[in-house]
Amino acid sequence: MKLQQYSAPIYEALEAFRRQRIVPFDVPGHKRGRGNPELVELLGERCLSLDVNSMKPLDNLGHPTSVIRKAEELAADAFGAEHAFLMVNGTTSSVQAMILSVCKENEKIILPRNVHKSVINALILCGGIPVYVPSKVNDRIGIALGMDPKAVEKVMDENPDATAVFVNNPTYYGICSDLVTITRMAHERGMKVLVDEAHGTHLYFGEELPVSGIEAGADLTAVSMHKSGGSLTQSSILLCGQGMDPEYVRQIINLSQTTSASYLLLSSLDISRRNLALRGKVSFERVSQMARYAREEINEIGGYYAYGKELIDGRNVFDFDETKLLVYTRDIGLTGIEVYDLLRDEYDIQIEFGDIGNILAYISIGDRQQDIERLVGALEDIKCSAVPGKKDHLEVDDFIEPVMVKTPRESFYAKKEQVAIKDASGRVSGEMLMCYPPGIPILTPGEMVSDEIVEYILFAKEKGCSLQGPMDPEVEYLSVLK
Repeated sequence: MKLQQYSAPIYEALEAFRRQRIVPFDVPGHKRGRGNPELVELLGERCLSLDVNSMKPLDNLGHPTSVIRKAEELAADAFGAEHAFLMVNGTTSSVQAMILSVCKENEKIILPRNVHKSVINALILCGGIPVYVPSKVNDRIGIALGMDPKAVEKVMDENPDATAVFVNNPTYYGICSDLVTITRMAHERGMKVLVDEAHGTHLYFGEELPVSGIEAGADLTAVSMHKSGGSLTQSSILLCGQGMDPEYVRQIINLSQTTSASYLLLSSLDISRRNLALRGKVSFERVSQMARYAREEINEIGGYYAYGKELIDGRNVFDFDETKLLVYTRDIGLTGIEVYDLLRDEYDIQIEFGDIGNILAYISIGDRQQDIERLVGALEDIKCSAVPGKKDHLEVDDFIEPVMVKTPRESFYAKKEQVAIKDASGRVSGEMLMCYPPGIPILTPGEMVSDEIVEYILFAKEKGCSLQGPMDPEVEYLSVLK
C-alpha cells in the first residue's frame, strides 16, 4: 500500500517539541544557544533551538521505534525500497555500511577501480579483497568509463567465491553501467549487488534518466540526499532491496554511526524526502532542461567539449546522466583545475571540481536560469583569454589504473617509510593519495607506483589540484612499504 508522502514526522515532532518550551538539563551544552551567543548570531535562534539530543518524543536513530521509524518507512516508500536508513555520517558511512554488511576478512568483492575513497577505507576496515574489473578510458576526454557487462561476467567467472559486486551509478562524470544486466548476473551467482548512488538521488524521481539501483534490483544502495536531493550537507540515505536483512544492516551501521545524531540533519532528510516525493518529477525535469541548455551553449562557444548522451555505446557507457554538466577544457589550453580557479577567483563562480582535463558544474533543484547564463558567459570570457591550441606536456588521462600487489588492509598496517614522490616509482604505496574532489584515489594502499603515476601527481600538484591522503601534509613524500 502506497504511503501518504505529505507527512514529515521528524520535522513535525521537532516543531511540537519547540512549542513545549522544555527546560534543558541534557546535552548539547549550549542549551538552545543561550551558552553560545556567537553561534546563535551565525546560525540563528531557531536553528540552535532544534539542535537537541535524542529523547522519548524524538526517538533514537540507533534503535528507532516512533517518529524516526516512520520517517524511514516514508523514505523507503518514496524510493521504492524495502527499507531505508537515515544516515548522519555522510554517504561515506552509507558506502562503508554496505560493504561491511556483505564482506568479511579475506572475502572478495568485485568493483571498478574508479570508486570513491570510502570504498577502499571500508576494505581496510573489514579486510576484504578488491577484485577490479578492467576499465576503459575515453580517448578524447581521458575519463574512466563504465563496467562492460562482458568484462564483469569474466571477472565473476574467474572469482566465483566473490561475495558482492559494487557499481557506481552514475560516476562523478555521469557515466552509467548496464546495472540491470550486472545485477542479474550477480544474483544468478549468489552475489550481492551494492550501488554507490552518491550522485544519483534524482534517478528515483526524474523521468528519462538512467535506471536507479533499487529499480534495477540491487541489494543495497547509498544515496547522497545532500547532493542532488536538497538536504543538509552530511545527510544521506541507505536503501535496502529485497535481498538484505534490514535489522542486520542496522547493527552494522551502529558499529560506527554516532550515538548523538543531529536532528538538524535528520529533519532535513525528512523534509527533503517529502519535497522530492511531492515535487521531484517537475523539479528534475527543470534540472535536465537547464543542463541540456547549458551544454548546447557551451559547445557553441567552441574549444570546450560539454559531453552528454553521445558517449553512449551500449557497453562501456550504457547510459549517461545528463543532469551532470561536465566540460572538457584542455583544447582551449587550460586544465580543468585552472578553469576552476579562474571561475572562482575572477568570476565568483564556485563549481564542483576541476581536474586535469575536466570541470563539473553541479546543477540541481536550487539552480536558476540566470546562474546558468552567468556560467556560460564566464566560460566564453575565459576561452577568449586563453591561448588557443596550447597544451601542457602531460598526455596521461585523468584516470590511471595502477597494479595491486597487496591488499589494502595488509598494506595500510605494514611497516612503511617515507620517500619523495619523485623517487617513489617502483615502490608499493602504503597510503591513499587522491585529488579531492572527486575523491577517486590515484593510489591506494597496496598499489605499485609507476612513472606515469608520479608524473601525474607532480603535474596535478603544479596545476593546483587539492591532493589529499598522504601523511605528509605538503604532499612532497609518500609512505611506501619497506
